[in-house]
Amino acid sequence: MKTMEWKDNRLVLIDQTKLPDELSYFTCKTYEDVIIAIKTMVVRGAPAIGVAAAFGMALGYLDGENLENVGKKLKASRPTAVNLFWAVDRILISDNPLEEAKKMYIEDIDTNLAIGRYGAEIIEKGDTILTHCNAGALACVDYGTALGVVRTAHHQDKDIKVICDETRPRGQGARLSVWEMQHEGIPVKLIPDVASGYLMMTHKINKVVIGADRVAFDGIVNKVGSFLVALAAKRFHIPFYVAAPLSTFDHEISIYDTEIEERSPDEVLYYGGCRIAPKNTEVINPAFDIVPDDLITGIITEKGIIHPKKFKEFFINLK
Repeated sequence: MKTMEWKDNRLVLIDQTKLPDELSYFTCKTYEDVIIAIKTMVVRGAPAIGVAAAFGMALGYLDGENLENVGKKLKASRPTAVNLFWAVDRILISDNPLEEAKKMYIEDIDTNLAIGRYGAEIIEKGDTILTHCNAGALACVDYGTALGVVRTAHHQDKDIKVICDETRPRGQGARLSVWEMQHEGIPVKLIPDVASGYLMMTHKINKVVIGADRVAFDGIVNKVGSFLVALAAKRFHIPFYVAAPLSTFDHEISIYDTEIEERSPDEVLYYGGCRIAPKNTEVINPAFDIVPDDLITGIITEKGIIHPKKFKEFFINLK
């Protein structure tokens, strides 16, 4: 299931705002269309945003736009996902933006398959795996990071089960991850966000595997709610893994210096089109939060699994 395709010099995206009720597509004819798609979360997930941005740069190139300016506008569309910045910068130093974007498209699929292979090594037969938000095919070009690990383990006949939390306020776990698992025929159950601690306490979860929007030497940044899941996993001695490509790694800053995107209050005030809070309610709606490295069992990459004690050493070598 490919999240995006390049057709006739246009970028065609699955419109993720319409899932699970409708499988429809959003066509980007200009780089401005790509910016709209990123801002409105037609396309979302760090790897998918990165590759979409690369094609946005390619559209700007084909239209004769100044790529420095296009890159600045794309980078401003969502400030937290480091893949966006990585992709724009990579296109800026390329000789042929369109061919480079196509190359990144293929690389993303290969990367996810490798993450799946390494990640499946930590999955035992009969595991019940909790995942938070959506780090599946819809968050990448194809296959997925965290759900790529799940897919590989399922294909290896490990008899796994998946628990998806709903991931309020936009419900990516409920709308997208459950839809992906059902599409793949993988046993899945949906829980409220607030239920994961209870299920860990009662031994109904064996492992946690989530994605990341940024990986630093001192931890990760991921969808809001990840920190509470990590705390509960630590309390009940449940392995907590992060699946992320090296393009998500940022050796420039600490996780605590990351700009955390603040999204519209309406995402919290309304659910399914219905207001769920009194009028004039003030809202705090961060899209992401921080998980320090001491809560992480390991980070699954396309090059293998990195353990927390090796984070700083790995980032020194990455430079």
